[in-house]
Amino acid sequence: MSANVNTQRTHVHQIHPAEKPGVLVKAGAEPVLKATSMAKWFGENHVLRSASITVWPGETVCILGRSGSGKSTFLRSLNFLEDPTDGIVEIDGVVVAADPFHKEGKERQARIQELRLRAGMVFQEFNLFPHLSVIENCVEAPVHVKGMDRKEAEAIAEKYLAKVGLSEKRDEYPSRLSGGQRQRVAIARALTMQPKVLLFDEPTSALDPTLVGEVLKVMSDLAHEGRTMIVVTHEMDFAHEAADRVYYMDQGEFAEVGPPEQVIDAPKDPRTKEFLSRFRTLGSKK
Repeated sequence: MSANVNTQRTHVHQIHPAEKPGVLVKAGAEPVLKATSMAKWFGENHVLRSASITVWPGETVCILGRSGSGKSTFLRSLNFLEDPTDGIVEIDGVVVAADPFHKEGKERQARIQELRLRAGMVFQEFNLFPHLSVIENCVEAPVHVKGMDRKEAEAIAEKYLAKVGLSEKRDEYPSRLSGGQRQRVAIARALTMQPKVLLFDEPTSALDPTLVGEVLKVMSDLAHEGRTMIVVTHEMDFAHEAADRVYYMDQGEFAEVGPPEQVIDAPKDPRTKEFLSRFRTLGSKK
């Protein structure tokens, strides 16, 4: 435990001046997620450079940035699908520090498991089990990971399948669904675990453009009902409409943080300005 304690002493979480609780955050609420000084090296490649974030319950925050900027690595580090080289993550009171030399063992792995129960992940490529039906995909983890009663898990899954508009597909298999439907099932599956935070890693990037809207509508509905979400995305309209706060990542660090009307409409950092000008130029050519 000494390595973990020493690491935590060297990293004091500081809330960025632009990190202010969103409109749906209850008065007096404490942050549900704090990531402090997250760093990641892949060999000689410094992918994350002391990136920190604070999220309150009920907020939606979006992370923007060009490909290769480190945003997906940062998101995956929040539930240790990517093991950071340095930094600390706290979600709903569960604290896990980076352990690059693997000095800690089973106790740390148990805390990582607790962290993952609190942070549901929605991937680019859906990651549904092809041999399981929609309802089976949704109840697999609640039953086998959380130990939930199967009937209870099915009732929760059916509620969230209804929320994403797929009740009638409960017994279908993923191969018979469109990409948009599969991603909506993936969202329902994540919700069935009843996490404190939902993490979305570019959830529309693998979709046919005609199917993007149905997924964004579900996500927008979740944002407006106060579901806590961190979304890595290139969907600028969604970020502008749904986010309480936007983070622009460049070369592994957050270059700019603020409300969408500032970061997207009137960016201050030249790196953000350049990215958005290129993005708008590409958009106008479509």
